[in-house]
Amino acid sequence: MAKASVPQHNEMLWPVLQALGELGGSASIGEIVETVTKREGFSDAQQAVLHKDGPETEVGYRLAWARTGLKAMGLLTNSTRGVWALTDEGTALLADPSTTDAQRRERMRELWSAHLIELRKARKARASQNADDADAEEPAEEPNWKEQLLGQLMSMQPDAFERLARRLLREADFDSVNVTGQSGDGGIDGLGVYRLGLVSFPVFFQCKRYRGSVRPSAVRDFRGAMAGRGDKGLLITTGTFTADAKKEATRDGAPPIDLIDGDRLCGLLKQYELGVRTVTRTVEDISVDTGFFREI
Repeated sequence: MAKASVPQHNEMLWPVLQALGELGGSASIGEIVETVTKREGFSDAQQAVLHKDGPETEVGYRLAWARTGLKAMGLLTNSTRGVWALTDEGTALLADPSTTDAQRRERMRELWSAHLIELRKARKARASQNADDADAEEPAEEPNWKEQLLGQLMSMQPDAFERLARRLLREADFDSVNVTGQSGDGGIDGLGVYRLGLVSFPVFFQCKRYRGSVRPSAVRDFRGAMAGRGDKGLLITTGTFTADAKKEATRDGAPPIDLIDGDRLCGLLKQYELGVRTVTRTVEDISVDTGFFREI
């Protein structure tokens, strides 16, 4: 069966910009993905298409390139905490009352074409130094450490991944974290006690090393396994969650399930330095003070 078609990254540029406008000018990666998926009406089949062998989806991968392209074009910026925001130029492009939507899209294409020209020039300038330079037809990818980390997580044994989840929860202020991971546990991999100030409450968790998108049925099954045992749940995956799965997690009248997808999992492992080492580099901007030499 042929894979569902996913728009190219350059076709994602305008939807990403619109999503940031709809979200008030700033958003997390997860919010951007969810909003674009909803606005563009991506089907479950499209959301399930994997980039290469996964665990990242093609939608998420191409949206990452779109964000990077928009940043290079001066329309978006991002913080070290993974929050993306419209620049003044991006806001102006969205809000200009004198232009139609078609004109804004045309302006986007012009900016993209100019960006590609600059990339080609930069590539030619570096060609003699780096024969393996990346394809200038596409913007530079976001740092690929997350892909490497997700690949490492996918290669772990299931019980080792559950132990890693236990270690992560302990680092994040959980006490008495236990992994069950046995047949007959009803889909629950472990239980921890989360302490928030003077109060504490039990939280069940489930770990899913998953390539692609987790569907709402998995959320419902996990909630069902918790029935009669507790009302706080945490579902951790190396993949992503479909928009319907996120809705199911917060469905009215049902115990809420907190979701941690692969991107957020990578961020948490980095934050708590679990298998991820961050080296801060100092970059010097050096210029020659010609006035100094004239005054000697």
